[in-house]
Amino acid sequence: MLKRLYVFVTALLASAVIVGNEAMAEQFRSTPWQMGFQEPRSPSAERIFAFHDLLLWIEGAIVVFVLALMIYIIIKFNAKSNPVPSTTTHNTLLEVVWTVVPILILVFISVPSLKLLYFTDRTANPELTIKVTGNQWYWTYEYPDNNEIEFDSVILSDDELEEGQPRMLSVDNALVLPVNTNIRFILGTNDVIHNFAMPALGLKLDTTPGRVNETWVSINDEGMYYGMCSELCGVNHGFMPISIEAVSKEAFNEWLVDAEEEFGANDSDEDETVKLAAAVSQ
Repeated sequence: MLKRLYVFVTALLASAVIVGNEAMAEQFRSTPWQMGFQEPRSPSAERIFAFHDLLLWIEGAIVVFVLALMIYIIIKFNAKSNPVPSTTTHNTLLEVVWTVVPILILVFISVPSLKLLYFTDRTANPELTIKVTGNQWYWTYEYPDNNEIEFDSVILSDDELEEGQPRMLSVDNALVLPVNTNIRFILGTNDVIHNFAMPALGLKLDTTPGRVNETWVSINDEGMYYGMCSELCGVNHGFMPISIEAVSKEAFNEWLVDAEEEFGANDSDEDETVKLAAAVSQ
């Protein structure tokens, strides 16, 4: 009896761990019927979500105040309660108050807003640089500091999906990044405006023709992160997902070795080109 109870409890705990892990994995992307934001997984996302909550409280207080004021007016100044209306047309103090108070509220909001804007803009000490280029309709990723690694990231069709890969969000080559690393993103485009958006990481920035935009991220947790282009960029706009695989620094260094061989600049080809050019010049 005790043995059976032990097996049952062990199986129950194992199931709880599996479900917990699956739930944790799902937090890296939106889920059906989800209410609210995804769990923040970067310092920028944490501050953005906290600022959102602050604004929500301020907006809620304003709505409640205006509602209470309207109810008071309806009760106090309706035709039955106030058959002889006042002829007052101006109240200097009241007009000053309802002009100054909104200004003070906006000034109060602007302080954390500007601090957040500058915090998410760029990092002073980037440890890794990633160049992101938008195309119709896929992404190109470059690692300029690592043997010019460059590859395209294209959506997987339904028949290419493997078990566990979400439909419409999975790609053939995910962007691999290390956790707990200050990563600078340089964003551009080869055609129209795209938008590089990763909700759980607080990333959302346009790639604009003729302009280079910059932002940064430091990822807190390992796992797969999913986002999509958030700019109407053409007929296949809905088929331009973003997949980021966050790994440990050790695993990232191991991945770099294979990636440099597969996607890096080919030094031998460059040498052959130089030799050929020298032969032609002679």
